[in-house]
Amino acid sequence: MPYIPDFDTDAILGALNAISQKHPEGSPERDVIELAQIALVYPRHIRKEDDFRRFYKEFFDPSFKLKVSHEFATREEADKWLASGKAEDAERVKIAGKGFMVVRLPGRFTFMSAPLEDEEVEEDESGEDSE
Repeated sequence: MPYIPDFDTDAILGALNAISQKHPEGSPERDVIELAQIALVYPRHIRKEDDFRRFYKEFFDPSFKLKVSHEFATREEADKWLASGKAEDAERVKIAGKGFMVVRLPGRFTFMSAPLEDEEVEEDESGEDSE
């Protein structure tokens, strides 16, 4: 996937529209292209185009580092914070030196193991990740 500096959202929407017209209404291809168009319009709709452009640039930056929002010494401390209602879906945290991501499940949030760049992932005897 190439990086397009200073992309023009309207031009991209136009190109996607031209491509979608080549597929029949209701086809999976057309549905996916139309979904991509909506996804491009959404940042404009919520007035977050600058945030999207920053994310897009970071996506291609090889030096990009995940941002850890909180560090907790213990799982109990992290669980207390999670229960406080201040956590956001996909937020990255460090608990006892290990990386986790906040994940929204039906009716609650939980932590999912998500190792950070500098963290070694333990492997079991079969050679697969143990988490």
